[in-house]
Amino acid sequence: MEFFRIRKDIPFMKHALIFNAISFITFLLAVFFLFSRGLHLSVEFTGGTVMELAYKEAPQLEPIREAMTKIGYQDAQVQNFGTSRDVMIRVPNREGVDPNAVPAQVLKAIEGLSAEQPELRRNEAVGPQVGRELAEDGALALMLVIFGIVIYLAFRFEWRFAVSAIIANLHDVIIILGFFAFFQWEFSLPVLAAVLAVLGYSVNESVVVFDRVRETFRNSKVRNLTVPQVLDHAITSTISRTIITHASTQLMVCSMLLFGGAALHYFAMALTIGICFGIYSSVLVACPLVMWLGVSREQFVKPVKPKEEAVV
Repeated sequence: MEFFRIRKDIPFMKHALIFNAISFITFLLAVFFLFSRGLHLSVEFTGGTVMELAYKEAPQLEPIREAMTKIGYQDAQVQNFGTSRDVMIRVPNREGVDPNAVPAQVLKAIEGLSAEQPELRRNEAVGPQVGRELAEDGALALMLVIFGIVIYLAFRFEWRFAVSAIIANLHDVIIILGFFAFFQWEFSLPVLAAVLAVLGYSVNESVVVFDRVRETFRNSKVRNLTVPQVLDHAITSTISRTIITHASTQLMVCSMLLFGGAALHYFAMALTIGICFGIYSSVLVACPLVMWLGVSREQFVKPVKPKEEAVV
């Protein structure tokens, strides 16, 4: 399905050097902020106290968050789980505060916010060791996803496409992390899930463009096109599909961002950044890299073998 079709190919590759320079500068800034500021890790990674409260009637979460802020826990996570009457509170560790005293402190802070005091159903302390294991498992999951993408693209297309796509995808991941480091947004397990989702989402766009590149190379009617012209044609012919796909996805993400509350806010932010930069990297990072790595028509079109004439 297409909303529109562009008849004349847009010369993207003519400005490939400018696009890659912008990407490189953005990438370096993201790396700089990651090393200088670091990620603001959530309770799952740093350790803290996890509490589950059961209410008889569904409570308002915002007053609970405000109560946590008043007692010094600005980074406390308050969200529903299971039903609207069940509330989970994650409180990070603080120096000079005994973790065993945190539940009583929290219950005292939220006293009076509802008609009846909630029931404390679970109280667990998450140690730094658990957080370290989660960080290591998350990094391992990221590496396995990257490795799987490289293998898939190398078999489906060619090694130049695999290298270009994974560089473009890592470009997206680092920029997402750079945003979280610069603004000191909380990096939690949902955000890590969003980063992994962006990897798969971004490579899907690259595969669509690369598939059109391969199809154009094999098309005998356009053999007079140069490599940059083939890439321009592939990108231009998939623009309508790109707009439909990404606009539809971003519409759903925006609904989470605007109406999902604090629990989904940073998850949706990570997806929004990933979608925007995923379009840019798939088109204006991956394709120029493929061109500079030396892709050619001969890699996709097998030479015709002359038929041997029968000896009489």
